[in-house]
Amino acid sequence: MTTATPTVGVGAQPPEKLTRAGRVRKRLNSRTATVVSIVLALLWTVPTFGLFVSSFRPADQIKTTGWWTFFGDPQFTLENYQQVLFSGSSSGRLASYFINSLAITIPSVLFPLAFASLAAYALAWIKFRGRDWVYIGIFALQIVPLQMALVPLLRFFSTGVTVGGVQILPAWDLVDEQKFAQVWFAHTCFALPFAVYLLHNFVSQLPGDLMEAARVDGATHPKIFRTIVLPLITPALAAIGIFQFLWVWNDLLVALIFAGGTSDTAPLTVRLAELAGTRGNEWQRLTAGAFVSIVVPLIVFLSLQRYFVRGLLAGSVKG
Repeated sequence: MTTATPTVGVGAQPPEKLTRAGRVRKRLNSRTATVVSIVLALLWTVPTFGLFVSSFRPADQIKTTGWWTFFGDPQFTLENYQQVLFSGSSSGRLASYFINSLAITIPSVLFPLAFASLAAYALAWIKFRGRDWVYIGIFALQIVPLQMALVPLLRFFSTGVTVGGVQILPAWDLVDEQKFAQVWFAHTCFALPFAVYLLHNFVSQLPGDLMEAARVDGATHPKIFRTIVLPLITPALAAIGIFQFLWVWNDLLVALIFAGGTSDTAPLTVRLAELAGTRGNEWQRLTAGAFVSIVVPLIVFLSLQRYFVRGLLAGSVKG
């Protein structure tokens, strides 16, 4: 008489041998991680909630009491938003700067994502001489401070490129309404090294058998990139897009230098720095303007949050 011994299914692992990804998920689902997450969420949410409450309080209440006193003596007004968005005075007209920020940010996000995804695919799956050195050079560009490139870029825009007395590239010579192109170019240059590095790590870990099967079926590199790679790297693109959107939307230095400070091209951050008034006593405008400036980033993040964590962890663990 024989006794049957329990068998383990093909590919199954003993419960005590967790994969690396399983151990990460177990730690993230622990009670300690939950408590820490709640505490961090409160630390980030309470100031934002206070800003939101203050933006609806009258000016005299904002200047004399804290936002938490609103619940004991609630006073509500929309005058702060009316002043910063639609007022005809020099302290208002925030709406035009809001449109400028959108005109700067959207292309400054789409251009790096498009170029970086193409470059990441080429560096990962197209063999050519010097590929590794190109990747190392792109990685090394991340350590170059942004401030070091401001003067060379300004010379490039204003005088063009001259080699040995020969004009290789002409000056841009753009009028105020066209200076958005300079900001797009600058933000794209600054974002590409980091975006290419992250996307390359993700694209290079796609299954090689999948690429080989596509080539056997006669698919070219453009078709493989469009039909196979792009759908698979959507989480990584969303994560990088969120970071780039937040960086460009909150940027003051690059947009102020390359677009100028006029109302036709200046972004929202330029106007926010002026909302407090010449004497710094118009706090009610600053609270309303600051909350207007964070509405769009919040919408972008909440709409893409399902891709955010997946994109951050893409390629970081296996198993």
